Amino acid sequence: MTDLVRCAWGDSTPDYVDYHDNEWGVPLRGQDALYERVSLEAFQSGLSWITILRKREAFREAFAGFVPERVAEFGPDDIDRLMADAGIVRNRAKIEATIRNARAIGDLDQPLDDLLWSFAPTGKRKRPKTMADVPAITPESTAMAKALKRRGFAFVGPTTCYALMQATGMVDDHLATCWRAGKVSGR
Repeated sequence: MTDLVRCAWGDSTPDYVDYHDNEWGVPLRGQDALYERVSLEAFQSGLSWITILRKREAFREAFAGFVPERVAEFGPDDIDRLMADAGIVRNRAKIEATIRNARAIGDLDQPLDDLLWSFAPTGKRKRPKTMADVPAITPESTAMAKALKRRGFAFVGPTTCYALMQATGMVDDHLATCWRAGKVSGR
């Protein structure tokens, strides 16, 4: 790949190198972009992230660019269309959750950005030295999951929420030896 030292997972395939170097841990804002990430993290549940990453463009096409207002209008015919789409993960519960979550966004009393980012930890955090030091669940991700579920979201458990926090830069879990560690701003 290159001579840069990365988190081990980020150096395994060209797809992961690009994602690790350019997206993972970079602060992300914007309703549509965050809705996409919530959706993709939910689809990833129980699967490898590389599977989702490689199907990302097909997901974008299938789910109307992850514009919540458009996805909220999906009905039974759209669910049938999505279940027949080999370009995405064809899991009915996850498809229905993605539509439900789009509708839940429309019912929020605050912007999705503000809600999600309100759970970002503040203050200094100990940088992980190994992947074993990276948690799967934190008090913040548990609180986020509970808040989202109270607002009608589905497939947003504490582990999925923590993965979302990592992916969108709410936390920086690049390992201490990784060239990206601490190089992200905007939180």
